[in-house]
Amino acid sequence: MTRVIRVNPEHPEPEAIAAAAEVLRAGGLVAFPTETVYGLGAHALDAAAVRRIFAAKERPAADPLIVHLSSVEDAGAVAADLPPVAQTLAARFWPGPLTLVVRRSRAVPDVVTAGLETVAIRVPAHPVARALLESSRLPIAAPSANLFSRPSPTRAAHVLEDLDGRIDLVLDGGATTVGIESTVLDISTAEPVVLRPGAVTVEMLRELLPHVRAMAGEDSPDAGSPMRSPGLLLRHYSPRAPLTLYEGDHAPVVERLTADAGRARARGERVGILAADDDPIEGEDVIRLGPAADADAIASRLYASLRELDARGVDRILVRAFGGRGGLATALQDRLRRAAAGRIVRC
Repeated sequence: MTRVIRVNPEHPEPEAIAAAAEVLRAGGLVAFPTETVYGLGAHALDAAAVRRIFAAKERPAADPLIVHLSSVEDAGAVAADLPPVAQTLAARFWPGPLTLVVRRSRAVPDVVTAGLETVAIRVPAHPVARALLESSRLPIAAPSANLFSRPSPTRAAHVLEDLDGRIDLVLDGGATTVGIESTVLDISTAEPVVLRPGAVTVEMLRELLPHVRAMAGEDSPDAGSPMRSPGLLLRHYSPRAPLTLYEGDHAPVVERLTADAGRARARGERVGILAADDDPIEGEDVIRLGPAADADAIASRLYASLRELDARGVDRILVRAFGGRGGLATALQDRLRRAAAGRIVRC
C-alpha cells in the first residue's frame, strides 16, 4: 500500500514535507500537488529513481519528463545555459504553469530527456510543491501521477486509483486549481515554439515574444522517436470508456450529440456526457462542467469528470468542444482531441 499524508494545501506541515523529502533523497517516488495536476516525483539526477517513474506509470521511454525547480537560480543544476529570454519569461510567469525547454546539462540522465539534448524545466507555484522542493534541495523530475495515457490526476484519490502500491508516498493537498498540464515552450532554438498549450496562453507569451508560434502538424514526432515534450501522442488523457468529441457551431453540435446519445441508449448502452451548464442536454449521466464561456472552470473540472464517468461504468462518453478559439480554450481543445484519439465528429 502507498502511504498517504494529508497536508494543508496553503501551509503544509513541515514534518510531512520533511518525510516526503527523505523519501526522494532515498530514491523513492512521491506524488504531490502542483497548481496544474498532481505530479509523480523522483530525484531528477538519480537515473535509477527516475526509471521507477517510468515503471510505475508504464510510460514509454521516448516521452521526456519535466524537471521541477525551486527557483530560476536552481536551473544551473540541469541546464547547460539559460538564454536571456528564459530570465524574462521566468520573471513574468514563474512560479507558475509554464515549462521551458532549454539545452541540458550533462548531469541530467538520458532517461529524463529521452536522450535529447534538451531538458524541460518549471518552477511550480503550489505551496506544497514549493515546500517539497525547498526541503529536499533536489531538482524533482515529475510527470503527472497517473498510469500512462489516463486522465491526469487533480486529486490524491485519482493518484491512488492508478498507482496505489506502485509508489511510496502521496502528499494529499486537496484538489488542484488549474486542472490541466503546464504550457510547454521550447526556447532551445532561435524560434520559440509552444509544444503543448496550457494556462499560459500563446496570447500571453506574445506580449514578451511577438514571434512565438504554436506547434504545427509538421512538428509532430515520428512514431517511436523521442518526443520534444510530454503530451504529444495522438492518444493521451483518455478515460477507459471511448470518448467522442463533437466540434462545430453550438446548435448543430448539441443536436447531433443528443441524437447519437439517444441511439446509443436505444442499443442498451450507458452514455456519459460532459456539457456546459447552459447546454440543453439531459440524461442520467450528464456532468456539467460550468458556464460555456468559463474555460478556467471547465479546465479545473475536466479530468475529474472523465474519471467520474469511468467510475459510473458508462460504455461511452460524448463531449462537445468548449470555449471557442484562443486562450485556454486552445488547451482544452488539445486535451479533448487527444482524449478522443481520432473519434471527432464535425458538425
